[in-house]
Amino acid sequence: MATKDITTKKPAAKAAASPKASPTASTGAAASNGQSVPSVQPVLNQQFNAPAPLQKYGTVSQRLPIGLDEKTRQESVNNLNQMLADTITLRDLYKKHHWQVVGPTFYQLHLLYDKHYEEQSVLVDTIAERIQILGGVAVAMAHDVAELASIPRPPRDREEAPIQVSRLLEAHQIILKNCHDFAKQADDSGDDGTNDLLVSEVLRANEMQVWFISEHVVDTPLARAE
Repeated sequence: MATKDITTKKPAAKAAASPKASPTASTGAAASNGQSVPSVQPVLNQQFNAPAPLQKYGTVSQRLPIGLDEKTRQESVNNLNQMLADTITLRDLYKKHHWQVVGPTFYQLHLLYDKHYEEQSVLVDTIAERIQILGGVAVAMAHDVAELASIPRPPRDREEAPIQVSRLLEAHQIILKNCHDFAKQADDSGDDGTNDLLVSEVLRANEMQVWFISEHVVDTPLARAE
């Protein structure tokens, strides 16, 4: 008699249950492997226990190979930081006068002061970048600028437009005199980049602004038609 082939069926394996969501599910593979999860919190107050600065103010480094020796770089950086401090001061003097100008020429001077402020702001950035290229550290904060600047500090008061213009012309004259001296020193030492910056950008921009400002205080009577 033939025997019946009976196949024993095994119960189907249960589908693996999906893991429940947990607070660590979104932290990535590190957490699933039992490793510690790196913190994403900012580390605050590091300035109170800071290591030595990356570079001291008043020094130069040779990080960028631009073909100038350390002595030449140091001389140019010192001169450019002086120029930077005075340019920042002149820039802010223009903004002060822009806010405070009054009188019949208010509209013209209000716009002109602000235009010159923007142009001086460009020079500030250009000079600071040159200092960094030379391997120096650019002066930046207001209290440091005030200590270094050679332009006289103006009063906090509002002044008449001719007085404002006279203060601006004095500041321009200080910058231009230094510009001539510093450009010659850069030329003599072979720092052509600094010489070009001082002559082509700083000197010419300041001379142009002197022209526009000076014409506002020319003592000439109004023409009268016969």
